[in-house]
Amino acid sequence: MRAMILAAGEGLRLRPLTEHTPKALVEVGGRPLIEYALETVARAGISEAIVNLHHFGDRIRAHLADGRRFGLRILYSEEPVLLGSGGGLRHAQTLLGPQTFVTLNADTIIDIDLAQELRFHREKGAIATMVLRKDARMAHYGLIQLERNGRVGRFLRHIRAGVTGELEPYMFTGVQILEPRVFAYMPAEGAFSITEATYPRMLAAGEPIFGYPFEGMWLTVGTADELAHARHALDARTLD
Repeated sequence: MRAMILAAGEGLRLRPLTEHTPKALVEVGGRPLIEYALETVARAGISEAIVNLHHFGDRIRAHLADGRRFGLRILYSEEPVLLGSGGGLRHAQTLLGPQTFVTLNADTIIDIDLAQELRFHREKGAIATMVLRKDARMAHYGLIQLERNGRVGRFLRHIRAGVTGELEPYMFTGVQILEPRVFAYMPAEGAFSITEATYPRMLAAGEPIFGYPFEGMWLTVGTADELAHARHALDARTLD
């Protein structure tokens, strides 16, 4: 399995910090954000990762180099124009190859065992397995609702045909395991969001999409307040 780490974003909500630094290299706990994602990938036994680049991409490439010091082989997918969470994957399709892959956001710190999620993904025969969590802000982010067996019955405003019974609401963490046939549900080119353009198509086609509930540490760094919270949380964890 290969991994793709989404690191192309401009980090507009973190300005003025990101006017001079790519968001992926903003430090939390004394380390650039993207290193947490790389560590999560390497810990699962994954040996190759693709990193997409746009905003200050040369600085990210210079910092990560070939990935050897992280126990990985890192490849790069350049985006002259930002392509979004779905378009970025489509652009990197050749690098990802004809195999299962996982995606993580460079601005997220998550303490998850990807190897365990992969076992779940394969047991379910899923085309996509989304790491989900409970959160007080679930409705704001958008609800992903699961049937008792973990299959997605409702994705945002889209309901899968034939769904009955009560559904359990969660929110998406940004981590997902995908099969290469997801590309059949993507636009051929251009910028697009995988949650807005691809998942609804897969749901309508009856593809097996599953949710993997997760209760561990999850920190996103998209705003100054989230950055301060993440730094405090990791400092407190170190003291513990």
